[in-house]
Amino acid sequence: MANVYSFDGLLVFGLLFICTCAYLKKVPRVKGWLLAEKRGVWGVFYKASVIGTRLHLTVALSCVTMAFYVLFLK
Repeated sequence: MANVYSFDGLLVFGLLFICTCAYLKKVPRVKGWLLAEKRGVWGVFYKASVIGTRLHLTVALSCVTMAFYVLFLK
């Protein structure tokens, strides 16, 4: 189980957050509701979705690497 208070747990949480926001950007109703704000607290979701869509190859490779680490090395 990943612990959020450790460094690798924080990385797993960040990667899952970015991947989830990038996926939700493709859903029309959620895009208008959750990702409409670009500033403030709700802007974090928008910024994570932009990171996930622009750096999709890097995020995907990071997710595969982190999955290998969590499953086999940890």
